[in-house]
Amino acid sequence: MARHPVQVAVAILHQDGQYLMQLRDDTPGILYPKCWAFFGGHLEGTEDPETGLRRELMEEIGYAPPEVTLFRQWGDEQVHRFVYHGPLTVPLEALQLNEGWDLGLLSPEDIRRGDRYSAVAQQTCSLGEVHQKLLLDFLEIHPHLGIPT
Repeated sequence: MARHPVQVAVAILHQDGQYLMQLRDDTPGILYPKCWAFFGGHLEGTEDPETGLRRELMEEIGYAPPEVTLFRQWGDEQVHRFVYHGPLTVPLEALQLNEGWDLGLLSPEDIRRGDRYSAVAQQTCSLGEVHQKLLLDFLEIHPHLGIPT
């Protein structure tokens, strides 16, 4: 019997040439433990990807972006990702981290290097491989969003 891939929706949220990411918990058994990754998650039931993304962002950080645009669909036989992008219009202090170990704005240099320091974890942590690849592709297509305003 063919197994359908899990469907997830994730967000590339940008502000002043930087990109919001979460530092995932250091918990065995989760995907990308102790790595910087996108906010977002699994779609529920017959939920469409944008609705699922907006629900996940409210659950994870209490944020409702004014707009999101589909950047890419990407995946493999296990996971199908709907990757959206949109502006982060509030300061980090206005977000409520409800999932993950830390959050932060990563610069294009952090993304290219593939890591960022977390004051909460008190160490430098890597970007999840998939997340880094998608961000590098995004920066190549949207270079103007990697420039601070």
